[in-house]
Amino acid sequence: MKIKNKIFTVLLTSCVAFSSAQTTKFTLDLDGSPTNIKIQPTMYGIFFEDINFAADGGIYAELIKNRSFEFNEPLTGWKQANTKTLSPNLDSGFLTIYSEHSKTNKNYARITVYNDKNYILENEGFRGIGLHQGAKYDFSFDLENVSGNISAVNASLVDENENIISTVPILIKGKGWQKYTAVFSPSDTVEKAKLQMTFTGKGVVNMDMISLFPQDTWKGRKGGLRKDLVQKLYDLQPGFLRFPGGCIVEGRTLAERYQWKKTIGKVEDRENLINKWNNGFAHRLTSDYWQSFGLGFYEYFQLSEDLGAEPLPILSCGIACQFNTGELVHLEELNPFVQDALDLIEFANGDINTKWGKIREEMGHPKPFNMKYIGVGNEQWGEDYIERYKIFEKAIHSKYPEIKIISGSGPSPDGEFFDYGWKELQKLNAQIVDEHYYNSAKWFQENAARYDKYDRNGPKVFAGEYAVQSVKTVSPDNKNNWESALSEAAFMTGLERNADVVTMTSYAPLFAHADGWQWTPDLIWFNNLQSYATPNYYVQKLFSNNKGTDLLRIYHNKNVVSGQEKLYATAVKDSQNNEVIIKIVNTDSQKKSIEINPKNVKLGQKLTKMILTAPVLSAENNFKTESIQPVEEDSVIKKGKFSVEIPANSLIILKIK
Repeated sequence: MKIKNKIFTVLLTSCVAFSSAQTTKFTLDLDGSPTNIKIQPTMYGIFFEDINFAADGGIYAELIKNRSFEFNEPLTGWKQANTKTLSPNLDSGFLTIYSEHSKTNKNYARITVYNDKNYILENEGFRGIGLHQGAKYDFSFDLENVSGNISAVNASLVDENENIISTVPILIKGKGWQKYTAVFSPSDTVEKAKLQMTFTGKGVVNMDMISLFPQDTWKGRKGGLRKDLVQKLYDLQPGFLRFPGGCIVEGRTLAERYQWKKTIGKVEDRENLINKWNNGFAHRLTSDYWQSFGLGFYEYFQLSEDLGAEPLPILSCGIACQFNTGELVHLEELNPFVQDALDLIEFANGDINTKWGKIREEMGHPKPFNMKYIGVGNEQWGEDYIERYKIFEKAIHSKYPEIKIISGSGPSPDGEFFDYGWKELQKLNAQIVDEHYYNSAKWFQENAARYDKYDRNGPKVFAGEYAVQSVKTVSPDNKNNWESALSEAAFMTGLERNADVVTMTSYAPLFAHADGWQWTPDLIWFNNLQSYATPNYYVQKLFSNNKGTDLLRIYHNKNVVSGQEKLYATAVKDSQNNEVIIKIVNTDSQKKSIEINPKNVKLGQKLTKMILTAPVLSAENNFKTESIQPVEEDSVIKKGKFSVEIPANSLIILKIK
């Protein structure tokens, strides 16, 4: 009996192994005849929101936290100590916050130094200060010599063990406010360094805008953006950049909403604001999360230009976040909000003889940014939103009829608020409606045909925020694993296949600091020294880099391929490169042999095949290795029908001249 059981077990195991090794055959008919459906250049873009330390502490390359003492707790990020004991000892000196409320950047530090006790002022950076050996870092501060004989500020960068890795003395001369500068060159690479300052002499000085930037920023701009992070955005070849969010557009209250006019002009004059996400989630309370607006609207427009992407700003519609207070501006008091939208269009597109066009010129960009899109509200819903949208739409299109307005359908892909919003926006002939989906892998796979039955004559769709939630929405345990990326790829075939309805799409959120995140999952992860791209990123990159120009039809038994046998497919022609591009997603645990049967199109013999897959669905990339990324191979195919192997749980891109 035992022997028979063993034989049965072996046979069963062999059968399972044989079954999993089987290759399912599948035929796809590629119809090359024109569909007259264009793939918009904006089809695949980027959604940026300052969440997860995406701006300050992230893409904005400033390394000093709370550089101008503007946080509600003005000494956040700062520590006072004695150089001998490295512990608080105010007998060596002390710091007091002074304020001038007539200024937007109102606070500065008054430092009293007793030299014989060795006063030290220290900044911790954003979860530490990341420094690369041999790189150059610009250090600067504003200082007013008030009294006494302080003759120098001695600035040092120290590692986690208090070892000095770079130090510079800065001589102090004269009275009145002056800007002082120096350059650090670290002798070692350190992920969590600190800035320490001591003083030669004793007396009183005022200090403000204490700043540290790498010289090697994106395009080498002083006080600019972190190079490795922008490079990853550039490599996506995005069609648009949506900014600045997201829920921070709305604010927890209207007073905390994002106001673009406060984010332009001289960086040192921009008014700081608490970030909505500082305590947005109980699992990641972050009281030190603020916005310096060093990355403001001018920089967003500039970044859009650098990326070759259409700028897509989103503005408050007079409703604070409805998940928080839902505070409303009365309709009769909405005009300043509407005027902000009109002024923004002038700032972006007006000539230098206009008020806001001149300000753009003064900031260094005399040519217009040629903005084509503007968003009214982020994720609002209900009658209150529709009432306000009507007012914005009338005012904007009365003065700027060429501008396309993005409206919203709320935070969910279905339900009462979603249905109401769509019904009302259709009545109003809205141009583009923003839809958001944060859901399970199963939902994404099952909804690949979501837009197949949408009204072809109604508003266009902007899939403005989407990401698979591997556990559940808002869970801190969500992962950027291969299953989530693969399911998004399956869903994206449906977006592309319906390019006559869906004209803009973007994953969200974009960035996350490994030590400062609030929300998961995210497209790109970074720490103070490096960054890595997730499998989800590579899915986005493959679709965006191969979006083509014209939609083609690809069928199985005359039906669109949206999940049959766990296969998903879409096809396009790239008229610029004279290529046919086929995207196929296999969510099955078995590999498949796909026969492509071309009709009404002549294909060349060179086939480029890009494969993105992973050994298990739970696999992830990390800082040590990006094991999940595309592999490319070339082959020669016969004229007419040809076959390709599609690995289990994979996305492949086929490119044929």
